[in-house]
Amino acid sequence: MAQRINNAAFLNRSSAWLVGGFAVLALLLGVIGLYGVVAYSVSRRTGEIGVRMALGAGPRAVYRLILGEAGFLASIGIAIGLGCSVGAAKVLRNLLFGVNGWDATTVMAIAVVLEGCALAGSYLPARKAASVNPAEALRAD
Repeated sequence: MAQRINNAAFLNRSSAWLVGGFAVLALLLGVIGLYGVVAYSVSRRTGEIGVRMALGAGPRAVYRLILGEAGFLASIGIAIGLGCSVGAAKVLRNLLFGVNGWDATTVMAIAVVLEGCALAGSYLPARKAASVNPAEALRAD
């Protein structure tokens, strides 16, 4: 009997590690995708950023601009996702045994991690935007 219990526990642990691995991979792909979108946006707005810097905006203001926009969009996506997760938790309530379908602490921790990952994915394009030389950006247009 002990052998059967150990086998069942091993299968449960293995499937949990597998799902966790796929979740981390999905998060990594999401951050890479967000990086690509923000980098493309920054490359298209080089002239605008150059004008802002020529008119006196410092690198800190450019960081705030790029990271603020990315953070705002991520917040909207997280809010929509939270709404969908509430609906999914109500639908899947019968499948959960001994676990609450809606844990506010866990949901808020996940929201904070997602927002942090979104800002981390936007940091490199923001750094590139903050290092734009205004003269070269205006000359390119």
